[in-house]
Amino acid sequence: MNQNQTPLLDAVSAFIETRPTYFRIPGHRLDRGISSRWTDRVGTDIFSYDVTETPLTDDLHQPEGAIREAQELLARLYGADQSFFLVNGSTCGNEAMIMGAALEGEEIMIARNAHKSAMMGLILSGARPVYVMPELIPEWAVQGVVTAREVRTCFEAHPDCKALFLVSPSYYGICSDLREIAAVCHEYGALLLVDEAHGGHLYFHDALPAGALDAGADMCVQSMHKVAGALTQSSVLHIRDHGINKPALAKAAENLHLVQSTSPNYLLMTSLDCARYELAQNGNQMMEKALALAAAARSEIQQIPGFRCMDYTDITAKKMTSMSENCPLDRTRLVISAKDLGLTGFGLDKILFEKYAVNMELADYENVLAIVTYANEKSDLDRLINACENIRKIQTEIPDKKKRLANTCPSGLPGLPQQAMTPRQAYFSPKETVRWQDAVGKISGQMIAPYPPGIPIVYPGERISRDIWEYIECFRRDGLHMHGTDQNSRLDYIKIIN
Repeated sequence: MNQNQTPLLDAVSAFIETRPTYFRIPGHRLDRGISSRWTDRVGTDIFSYDVTETPLTDDLHQPEGAIREAQELLARLYGADQSFFLVNGSTCGNEAMIMGAALEGEEIMIARNAHKSAMMGLILSGARPVYVMPELIPEWAVQGVVTAREVRTCFEAHPDCKALFLVSPSYYGICSDLREIAAVCHEYGALLLVDEAHGGHLYFHDALPAGALDAGADMCVQSMHKVAGALTQSSVLHIRDHGINKPALAKAAENLHLVQSTSPNYLLMTSLDCARYELAQNGNQMMEKALALAAAARSEIQQIPGFRCMDYTDITAKKMTSMSENCPLDRTRLVISAKDLGLTGFGLDKILFEKYAVNMELADYENVLAIVTYANEKSDLDRLINACENIRKIQTEIPDKKKRLANTCPSGLPGLPQQAMTPRQAYFSPKETVRWQDAVGKISGQMIAPYPPGIPIVYPGERISRDIWEYIECFRRDGLHMHGTDQNSRLDYIKIIN
């Protein structure tokens, strides 16, 4: 197939060029009905591309023309058997994969650092989760890889698991050895499902870790908006048949009709078509630029006293002579710590945002994260570096006794809680509300997840242990952002199951 095509972009453009008299949805009538308060700032042309299904523009839920061709081009580029546009983000793709792989009551292995969308998939499917823990990187207080050894151990205890669902790369850019893990999964007749939301770019440069499809995954989801140039909420689902549970692969594709909007946004789909085109034509150069910018910034930040920037030597004991697909770290990500200067990640993030207008992707108790892409310029990294240097100067002038402790919470996530019922059973069970202070020992009726990264600390149906309570209490006490709390994000009360 000729990757020098943009079939959906061309189809929508051809439709607009007919200068149609328009009685379809949406009601803003192409570029005429958008509020002038908006168009005075951004212009009107882009709104003409916000169309709906027509004989020229095809239908996402039954594609026969431009959308079908655009998805086939995407599949060919990534080496998938089938690829699908997602307009409800990677969340709906994760839901579709889990619902396809495991039915109600069946076991499915889930990495405990999975995004909360995995929990949503469990609620929809009714599957019973069996959790596998990632390794901890104590020096950075973040979770690292899921090992093939741990996966095998879990399969030995639960040989009927239908699939393994894991995240690779993690939010921090840490990649598990998917080749070894895929081999273990397939040995047990189980599917490997990968939330590759942060890895759509891995396929375009040898200095990046191997992509999930190249490493043997049966299905994966990618958020193309995160690093690959599509609009926010634009994602894709890839399927590659390795002869493991073909009905589940077909069911996952069918499930997209349940979890996707029946009014798919053509701006999002067109952005996916164009992002695929750019990656096909220029992907290697795009990644080369991002890697070079990140490498230069990492080197300079490492030289600032009191600052550290994660490198692959921090997360692996392997001796590596060159960067290759075996590298467990996506080095376009900058994980930065200033705890040696008495700053938490949250504190550093606040200073960068408020004093220097430097916006980081996330913060935790120890680190901040910058995602470097091809669209960044050297001036962006220079602002980050200069801000870090200025912060160092200011912090070194503060007496030690006035500096805030770098971390007042436990490192890493707490241990696995007792699972009293499946997430689906818990979700539909009667609940009562108790004070958060009285929650220890109770069965949670809700999810609680610091956001970002959106990893649930407790799932519905799990007993709230003392260490889980204390971990969440750190976030509650410090007024940090969490999903699953009440509308005021206070967590004064929690829903429990009797």
